[in-house]
Amino acid sequence: MRIVIAEDDALYRAGLARLLEDEGHQVCAAVADGAALLAAADEHRPDVVITDIRMPPAFTDEGLRAAIGLRLTHPDTAVLVLSQYIETVYAARLLSASPCGVGYLLKDRVSDVDEFIGAVARVAAGGTALDPEVVRHLLSASRRSGGLDPLTARERDVLALMAEGRSNAGIATALVLTLGTVEKHVASIFPKLGLSASETDNRRVLAVLRYLRS
Repeated sequence: MRIVIAEDDALYRAGLARLLEDEGHQVCAAVADGAALLAAADEHRPDVVITDIRMPPAFTDEGLRAAIGLRLTHPDTAVLVLSQYIETVYAARLLSASPCGVGYLLKDRVSDVDEFIGAVARVAAGGTALDPEVVRHLLSASRRSGGLDPLTARERDVLALMAEGRSNAGIATALVLTLGTVEKHVASIFPKLGLSASETDNRRVLAVLRYLRS
């Protein structure tokens, strides 16, 4: 894959580039701020952009805003956002702006190379990749708000793993269930969240979005 990296920490940026290149990917550009990210995306048209949230000049949400803007101008470019902190509001903003081909991981997750490379591949393929810690915080907030009241406890567990980007087979392994049982839970979640079948919408992604917004 062709990848652009945006990260203001030079050592971390170089480490990401080396890791991705060792996995056979092409790092087209590695930049330090949101403006340079947008310029690099225009120039190289990458398959995936990997960006920090907090970058110069204000170190607030420059990377996130650049990522959201990028998805508007280059909707076919997948975006994986990295953060040092669990910022569920930012995760919700990212997925609400464009739910397909996006991810949000904590930087510590990069230390697990296989998990990180898998997340890059999932977003490149149009899926989602949410950090399990972020998902746990979102689920806790959703329970307090009552937004997931129609779901059973097991259906909430299944939805949380869907939000991480797991397939039905992956969910079955994680929860020690049969594939058929997971498929039944997923089929039950959609109508409970008011998501009818559609040829144009991915109900799996929409269910995750409903989860994030609840």
